[in-house]
Amino acid sequence: MHPTSAPLLPDVGPVPTTPGRKPTAGKRAGDRGRRQEFEEKELLLRPSRRREPDAPPPITREITISEGVTVKELSEKLEVKASLIIKKLLDKKIFATINQTLDSVLAEEIARAFGAGTNQLSYEEESIHEAVQLEVEGDLEPRPPVVTIMGHVDHGKTSLLDSIRLTRVAEREAGGITQHIGAYSVEKNGKTIVFVDTPGHEAFTRMRARGAKVTDIVILVVSADDGVMPQTEEAIRHARAAEVPIVVAINKIDKPDANPERVKQQLTDKGLMPEDWGGDVVMVPVSAKTGQNLDLLLEMILLTAEMQELKASPTRPALCTILEAQLDKGKGPVATVIVRNGTLRSGDYYICGPSFGRVRAMFDDQGVPVKEAGPSLPVQVLGLESVPEVGDTLQVVTDTAKAKQIALYRESKARDVQMAKSSKVTLERFHTTLREGETKELLIVLKADVGGTAEVIAETLEKLSNEKVRLRVILTGVGAITESDILLASASNAIVVGFNVRPDKNALALAAQEDVDIRLHSIIYELTDEVKAAMTGMLEPVYREVFRGRAEVRDVFRITKVGAIAGCLVVEGSIPRDAQVRLLRDNTVVHTGKISSLKRFKDDASEVKTNLECGIGIERYNDIKPGDVIEAFVRERMQVEAFV
Repeated sequence: MHPTSAPLLPDVGPVPTTPGRKPTAGKRAGDRGRRQEFEEKELLLRPSRRREPDAPPPITREITISEGVTVKELSEKLEVKASLIIKKLLDKKIFATINQTLDSVLAEEIARAFGAGTNQLSYEEESIHEAVQLEVEGDLEPRPPVVTIMGHVDHGKTSLLDSIRLTRVAEREAGGITQHIGAYSVEKNGKTIVFVDTPGHEAFTRMRARGAKVTDIVILVVSADDGVMPQTEEAIRHARAAEVPIVVAINKIDKPDANPERVKQQLTDKGLMPEDWGGDVVMVPVSAKTGQNLDLLLEMILLTAEMQELKASPTRPALCTILEAQLDKGKGPVATVIVRNGTLRSGDYYICGPSFGRVRAMFDDQGVPVKEAGPSLPVQVLGLESVPEVGDTLQVVTDTAKAKQIALYRESKARDVQMAKSSKVTLERFHTTLREGETKELLIVLKADVGGTAEVIAETLEKLSNEKVRLRVILTGVGAITESDILLASASNAIVVGFNVRPDKNALALAAQEDVDIRLHSIIYELTDEVKAAMTGMLEPVYREVFRGRAEVRDVFRITKVGAIAGCLVVEGSIPRDAQVRLLRDNTVVHTGKISSLKRFKDDASEVKTNLECGIGIERYNDIKPGDVIEAFVRERMQVEAFV
């Protein structure tokens, strides 16, 4: 018998009926009952066979999906009806409409069920891909080179750029150190060169790396009297990772102890062979102070750019990179962007991370309003909905409805991530961790003037953590210190650190009310030194005992509602009012406590010195006898070094 066939039922015999009459309803019901009983027994005896789930069909094609793909878009790419996709989602107990946004993992599962593999792209990558397909060779035009200045701290990077631009950028920097990225354009022989000045302090490693990612040429500044330093080597690694050519500017050749040949030898040891020694690296000795050979340096930059044949399409929608972002009190969120391709115009709609908006105004590096910015030009953009992350891509969009949908999708995802993070850390769990373990935590709320600075300072501070003290930045933000920052610090028992920002009036009043510590800085190494000191104070204190004096009990006075007062003579040292005391009886410690009262005759005394009589009351202790010795001591806190 075929396994799917119905089983043969045994002959239960004909139902007896009266000739000429139909079976009654009761007899028919009894017949059905006997048959049903037999079928149930047969099912119990039959071996059970579970139905295996259908295997997914083999993958026969590949589709490309972007983040936040809708059910309708997925159905069009799969070339199936949207109702079939909705049915698949219902099988997974997911109720969705035709315009519902799907998660990338879920979209991949649905596509797999229809025999299609997926290639996932971000919305910006998809837009770039579409724009590249529409580009023709005739639309490409030469664009200015983007030059990044790198090198060790105090080797003259900003001063070199200052000499080129004939401005005084270095004089405005706190401590003479560049604190964040600046982008500037310079004209030479009718051609434009765009300079990106990256900080030289070791704390800004990531910002230098970010500068190398958007650059075409790296100017490595090395001091002729100092030579190759650790951050010089770091800059070389960044440039090689970005696969961009390096032009070396040997600065400070006007100094008496300058030795350019020694610098060339050191760079050769690092793999940079000068052209005049048979290598391929251009090295120009310059002086930012006197302006010597600066024109030669600019000519070498233009020559290197011509060899690269840098081109872009000014007709396509603009694609920009956020170099810096800050919150201006009058202008709102302001971003410094560099146009990588296309032309950015006022009025363009854009998507940048989770925000969608419109460019309201643009300013060049001199603060002059401009209507449009072509490839490689740096501009300040107004009209952002929120402060973007440094390094984000700002993409001009034509399909505003789709861009708005993607922005909402990213915003919901970011909110989910933030809620997941906040649900993991509670005050109860935090204090439980402190009680259970020996590791102490120093929590910091960090606010800075620009986003890149806040990012790298947070990373620098967290690197200060060690096995004794763990430092955690619970919030990084851009702009002035506000009441919400103070409330967060108060609830989390954190300190507030402001870098180049100040608290507003309400925040100051709330900080005084909530007893929140605010630390304001403008130079990063001073900030790190102070945080180290704060971390040292967070360690478990170590005390040492310091002997102050000894007094002999000559008599004991019992006073109603006061207790026992020891009439004493100070025989050594002094007895301070705020000291702790030990009661010795036959050189054995009977009690250790605090002084409740110290009097000379009827007057309170702050301290009683040697050979003077006094009355001493010991807090919550009355078993004092003549002949006892009261020994006074204090506990002094010793300095503990957290950083060895």
